[in-house]
Amino acid sequence: MSPPACPACTLEDVLSHPGHWECATCGHEWPKEAAPEAARVVKDAHGTPLADGDTVVLIKDLKLRGGSGVLKGGTKAKNIRLVDGDHDIDCKIDGVAMALKSCFVKKA
Repeated sequence: MSPPACPACTLEDVLSHPGHWECATCGHEWPKEAAPEAARVVKDAHGTPLADGDTVVLIKDLKLRGGSGVLKGGTKAKNIRLVDGDHDIDCKIDGVAMALKSCFVKKA
């Protein structure tokens, strides 16, 4: 197994230790069993993968927390941004910032 490049400085001057790698240039250490992290895939209510910049449509009416407002089904959110957390999508609807769960939208 050839030593990987250092994730901190990207140089290939890496020392091998029994349980970890060490960069001889910058001193960064990381475990040997660390595999590259798989990209997170966010899917809409119908199983279609979503990406940053997509346009989505609400599939049902959603009550807004902290008020008496309602987002109607069929409302479009353009130029979404995928984020980590309980709500997968950050977007603006009618100029107001919203956080939505991907299970309540479909790709337009």
